[in-house]
Amino acid sequence: MQLIVLGLNHRTAPVDIREKFSFDKTEVTAALNHVYEHEQVAECVLLSTCNRTELYAVLDDVAEPKAFMLDLLRHLRGVEDVAVEDRWFFAYEGEAMLHHLFSVAAGLDSLVIGEGQILSQLKVAYIAAYSRGLTGPVFNIIFQRAISVGKKVRTVTGIANKPVSVSYAAVNLAEDCLQKPIADAKVLILGAGEMSELTATHLQSKGVKSIFVSNRTFYKAEELAKRFGGEAIPFTNFSDAAKDADILITSTGAPHYIIDKEQAKRIAENRQGNPIVMIDIAVPRDIDPDVAEIPGVYLFNIDALESVVAKNKHIREQEAKKAWPIIEDTICEIQEKLSYLSVRPMMVLLSNKAERIRKRELHRAMAKLPDADERLRRIMDNMSRMIVRKLLRDPMIRFGEVAGKEEENQYWQLFHEMFDLTKERESL
Repeated sequence: MQLIVLGLNHRTAPVDIREKFSFDKTEVTAALNHVYEHEQVAECVLLSTCNRTELYAVLDDVAEPKAFMLDLLRHLRGVEDVAVEDRWFFAYEGEAMLHHLFSVAAGLDSLVIGEGQILSQLKVAYIAAYSRGLTGPVFNIIFQRAISVGKKVRTVTGIANKPVSVSYAAVNLAEDCLQKPIADAKVLILGAGEMSELTATHLQSKGVKSIFVSNRTFYKAEELAKRFGGEAIPFTNFSDAAKDADILITSTGAPHYIIDKEQAKRIAENRQGNPIVMIDIAVPRDIDPDVAEIPGVYLFNIDALESVVAKNKHIREQEAKKAWPIIEDTICEIQEKLSYLSVRPMMVLLSNKAERIRKRELHRAMAKLPDADERLRRIMDNMSRMIVRKLLRDPMIRFGEVAGKEEENQYWQLFHEMFDLTKERESL
């Protein structure tokens, strides 16, 4: 059994590379369906967010795990022909994989340390894999504990005391660029998903009253706008609305640019010299990067948020230190459980054989006692169960003690021969 994660994130790859390997919800579903084509993959979870794409797997004796996982990721994304550079991707195996996963769940590996959105995204990724039968005893243990620890870290430490997230950082960046108080600004949000809702929440906490929402599905724009006392704009008319906006924030999830250079130029021309701040927090990007060349337009994408994040970095990092003992203790617990999983099949075989023998001999004994009442039958049944349990107790304990150690294979062979478990397995 090999535990591994392969991925890329905001630290290893620029946004134009990350967007090539990002999956939307529909694409995740399609990708997971293709995992079954790869026999070496025993269990698998695919996590894809605006800042990262990570493929977690339990592999069966793969010679070059990183190379295999990179080929698998490219296949699942349908980009086998795209040239890649090794420096864009990280790969962690075994205990290092556990450390990475738990740091992600706790918000310690995020662009904004302590942001809470990643935990819900991780939970969704796990459920998606679980519902398709792609997780088993290993990942069910690991991911459920990771989600639990992520919640505990946010409760025990002060890592999430402030509303820090990518959307929060976007609002702070917009505030820094304005020449007026942000409370007086008019804001146009393109997109009506979770990221847009979070952005609107942070804007409202800053005192912003004029919020406009535009989305391809108009009723979703209406719902979000109503929630924040704003106004919904038909998606076909958002360019007209942009001429009155001080801030334009995009998070649509569209597979292509929704604002190209020519469109942005027309928006700028209609503003009569008033500048506009455009913040693109989508992956893939919503706004053509060439828009930055237009006078009067201040364009920032998700990579630019690092400057805003740095302001509170020290405080969050100090709180993050309190999370590591929690993570380390949990990883030790998990490793103990995982080591036990390797000997569990042997224990099941031995227990099953003992139980079949017990039932057979009990049946023979009761056949010789035709006058036995129900009370006597229960006593005989319980007594035989306890005899079997006590006889197996010491061998089971010893076998559990050698789990994951060099002598485990010797014990496997010894138990097979002593209890004739080879025939037992064949009879199943």
